[in-house]
Amino acid sequence: MSKLPDLMPQKDYVKASRPKAKTASRRPARANSNAAAPKKPWLLMLVTLTLVSGFIYFLWYLNQQPAAPVTPVAPKQQAVKKDELPAKPTEEPYQYIKELENKEVIVEVPVQQQSSGPFQMQCGSFRQQQQAEAMKAQIAFAGFASTVRRTEGDNGVWFRVVLGPYESKRKATSDMNRLRQQNINTCRVWNWT
Repeated sequence: MSKLPDLMPQKDYVKASRPKAKTASRRPARANSNAAAPKKPWLLMLVTLTLVSGFIYFLWYLNQQPAAPVTPVAPKQQAVKKDELPAKPTEEPYQYIKELENKEVIVEVPVQQQSSGPFQMQCGSFRQQQQAEAMKAQIAFAGFASTVRRTEGDNGVWFRVVLGPYESKRKATSDMNRLRQQNINTCRVWNWT
């Protein structure tokens, strides 16, 4: 048989980790065992004793007081009333019912002013045409036809997403509310100019 090199450690670590037995000769016993006892809370005991004795004195003091004489109060006798209903009225107590039966109210309705021309709804104004086309697609998915208009002004080129023309502002507002239900909240109604 061939001999393998001994790779295992030679020291027994299991025995080394066990605690050794303590011997009495190593540590001398304490001469004063009372020194290790905690101090008693004299102040706490004194306060507690004072409170208990005060409570006992208070109970004794209450017991020594004479009882206050109690005089029974006779209940007052009241005349028992009969539950009588008032007499039935001969006429109607409310006069306004008869007065309003034949009353005619005249209300003047002011004539509504006609709007000054057709209306348009603008749902966005963008610097880039791709953003305007994306808004136009959202509006198309909601079921409305819109157009992208290129406008040039002092501050550059803008691409506006516009719906309309509408004959009345009410119709434009109705369409704007339907777009709001589809989470398109940027639309505003303007006069067509």
